[in-house]
Amino acid sequence: MKSLPVIQPSAASDDAFHEECAVFGISGHKEAANLAYLGLYALQHRGQEGSGIVSSDGERFFQKKGLGLVADIYSKKTLRALPGGKAIGHNRYSTAGSGDLHNVQPLSVNFAFGNLALAHNGNLINAGVLRGELEAYGAIFQSDSDSEVIIHLIAHSKGETIVNRVIDALSLVRGAYSLVLLTDEHLIAARDPYGFRPLCLGRYKNSWVVASETCAFDLIDAKFVREVEPGEIVVIEGTELTSYRPFLERNHAQCIFEYVYFARPDSKIFGTRAVYPIRKAFGRQLAKECPVEADLVIPVPDSGVPAALGYAEGMGLPFEIGLTRNHYIGRTFIEPQQAIRHFGVKLKLNPVPEVLEGKRIVVVDDSIVRGTTSRKIVKMLRQAGAKEIHMRISSPPVMAPCFYGIDTPSKKELIGAKFSLEQIRKYVTADSLGYLSLEGMLATAPGDSQHYCTACFTDNYPISLTKAEEMQLGLFEPNQVSSS
Repeated sequence: MKSLPVIQPSAASDDAFHEECAVFGISGHKEAANLAYLGLYALQHRGQEGSGIVSSDGERFFQKKGLGLVADIYSKKTLRALPGGKAIGHNRYSTAGSGDLHNVQPLSVNFAFGNLALAHNGNLINAGVLRGELEAYGAIFQSDSDSEVIIHLIAHSKGETIVNRVIDALSLVRGAYSLVLLTDEHLIAARDPYGFRPLCLGRYKNSWVVASETCAFDLIDAKFVREVEPGEIVVIEGTELTSYRPFLERNHAQCIFEYVYFARPDSKIFGTRAVYPIRKAFGRQLAKECPVEADLVIPVPDSGVPAALGYAEGMGLPFEIGLTRNHYIGRTFIEPQQAIRHFGVKLKLNPVPEVLEGKRIVVVDDSIVRGTTSRKIVKMLRQAGAKEIHMRISSPPVMAPCFYGIDTPSKKELIGAKFSLEQIRKYVTADSLGYLSLEGMLATAPGDSQHYCTACFTDNYPISLTKAEEMQLGLFEPNQVSSS
């Protein structure tokens, strides 16, 4: 049997999956940039590393980008400098490319067809291969982002219209994309044929709006119309919308982790499926599969709250807030020289001893990644007086990294990929540990279970990788390639 893991991440390491990115677009409104700002504000949870808006008056593009949070980047003055009736925006968490300003989207260029800007949520598994081919033809890249590959493919296309060029470009890329494009005349939205990432279409008065999640529509009082379908390209000119479906239909592979963690609980994604009741249903299913005698249920806030409510209902136990979260920490670059117990976790979470003392508690969280945070939480709860601590996780063990737009640790860093349930329980020092089964999750999630991507739980990817793509993704060394 393998020994227990010894995991000591650096101070900068974060024991969690990170949000991917957010996209927003609007066409046909004189305050397009202001509405894009509000949409990005609502979508802040999908990326906190940087943000950008590009607007158009039909002749010129206007741009504002910055590193940090939406509220810190834009002001009334900067938004007044973004005129025009069309705009797209992007919140970034880097899944490919570094976190420098030159990688902040939207990416914009001027080429034979005029101005073009792009904002992309997802990850292209063949971006490295395509980039090498484009550079061999003389393409010069301004960023490390895989999204820039799409811009170069559009520019190199021989298509006679911008729509044909977009179709040409997207027919060459492999992986996940929910994207918005801005031209002098059009707002274009597109989603990959597998539908990995959500993308929603709505109406604000006479304007069309596109966003990663419906919570962006709620803030501006836009009406949700439908989702952009997998494999669909939506072209908006003024207030007129045209739909194209140029790609071969694929078996859908919607990211089920959107329901577990990424999407905001008040959003509807993948059609009209509300996130909050699904997370709560995961908790009720978890109670059926992993019951335990206890006095109360507490969540790891904020993402664990709906599942913890469902677990408490399923078990008939009281629900309490035993951990409080500091929502205002951002990043800290100062750590005390004299060690403070559980410093990194205590920046975000602090126990409530009056709730915990002498109690047998169930702690519900959405996932365990490396296990280091869970271990520190359990120790904090014991220090606060909890008598027993039973951890329950509202998803299966994370077994594999994501190549479709989520910033995940490598497989060797994932505790669920290397150790048994009992070994993980011992490492996090809980009295018991239980995960929601994959079968239970799929049975609880809405719609056809075959239409979800579960690669992070199964190591079974919807898109098979070529040897060149595996090398680009760092899955094996070049000297392992056969000479045949």
